[in-house]
Amino acid sequence: MKKCNIDRSHYLFDNQALVSLIVPLIIEQLLTVLVGMADSIMVANVGEAAVSGVSLVDQIMVLLINIFAALATGGAVVAGQYLGQKNKEQACKSTTQLMWSMGFISLVITAFVYTCKYWILHGVFGQIEADVMHHADVYLLIVTASIPFIALYNGGAAVFRAMGNSEVSMKVSLLMNAINVSGNAILIYGFHCGTEGVAIPTLVSRFVAAFIIIKLLLKDKWSLHLERTFRFNPDWSMIRKILSVGIPNGLENSMFQLGKVLVLSLVSTFGTYAIAANAVSNVITLFSILPGQAICLAVTTVIARCVGAGDYEQAKYYNKKLILLTHIGMAITIFIVFITLPFILKVYNLSEAASEATRHIIWFHGFCAILIWAESFTLPATFRACGDAKACMIISTVSMWSFRVGASYILGKNLGLGVFGVWVAMIIDWAFRSLLFGIRYFSGKWKKHALVS
Repeated sequence: MKKCNIDRSHYLFDNQALVSLIVPLIIEQLLTVLVGMADSIMVANVGEAAVSGVSLVDQIMVLLINIFAALATGGAVVAGQYLGQKNKEQACKSTTQLMWSMGFISLVITAFVYTCKYWILHGVFGQIEADVMHHADVYLLIVTASIPFIALYNGGAAVFRAMGNSEVSMKVSLLMNAINVSGNAILIYGFHCGTEGVAIPTLVSRFVAAFIIIKLLLKDKWSLHLERTFRFNPDWSMIRKILSVGIPNGLENSMFQLGKVLVLSLVSTFGTYAIAANAVSNVITLFSILPGQAICLAVTTVIARCVGAGDYEQAKYYNKKLILLTHIGMAITIFIVFITLPFILKVYNLSEAASEATRHIIWFHGFCAILIWAESFTLPATFRACGDAKACMIISTVSMWSFRVGASYILGKNLGLGVFGVWVAMIIDWAFRSLLFGIRYFSGKWKKHALVS
């Protein structure tokens, strides 16, 4: 039987365009991980109380950043679909609506955090030592001022990715992280500052990033740019489209973070070795999934453009291609992790029990990630890019609470598998959601949720 050759010369993204989109995203994700590690090392020089105080506040900040990233994804999907439709006027309008909305929402959240600062510190964090509370108070006071800036940066970065120009967001991220790390080093090591030496560079770096990304978006040369107006004229129809992806995605991310906190509280009952093994494993696996996370961001750009053009054959083609790339990319990074694992464990200087537990977790996680991570996370990114975000939220939330949380208690506590049982439960969660996402993909229901017409 003769193989049919399909002409793909008219397709929206050639291999070079995909590489140009994905590689900067991988670098950007890597920067985030490395800078996070560098920050934690430098904060440690201030003292244990400072580390604890900063880490507590950072839990809240991570939650807020995830919410802004989710809203930004909604804007990127709408803008991308309009670009696929070749409706640049509406695409630019959606960009303006996104950035103004992000600004207003972030200001409301900032005001809420400052107003409820005492309740956050004492109600959410509970009974913590006075020294830790002091550091948390100082850090929260300063870093809260950066909330509007990180929101605007996230929105702007998503817009550039929607254009297929991830290089701009990478360069701005590089500058932001460079300011943050160098500022920490100068204030902590040079001026011997306390917690403010960590907080001030964070504020300054986020302000610079937001300023640059907005200044760039004001240039008419981009296919997506901000309308030059100092008045916000809300288009509620457009905003509803953005929120139809942003809100379910934000709720999904929030539930995920809450679930992680509950699982962490369970891990803490298994002993010090389990806490250490879990913490180190989390850091190592961040490197393992870097290509996957980058490709998930690329999926939004590529699939949204295809959906806007009304070409679902292209969408299916790129979905398969990007899922395959996810498998290959993660196989490479995980292989590197496997090879370097003995050295990594020596650097952390863990106890024999913690090292052994970490080794088992990393090997188990690595093999399973190569097999099913893409179907668990890359595939739903395709659905969100189509506007089918609500289904992703429902499937992910049900699966997480049933397996990642519920099965963690059964396997880890009741069956005595300890911290390893928690990670087995996570893989079961992946497998279940992969099955449901696969069923939804082959049903074709995801094709009926386009946001533009």
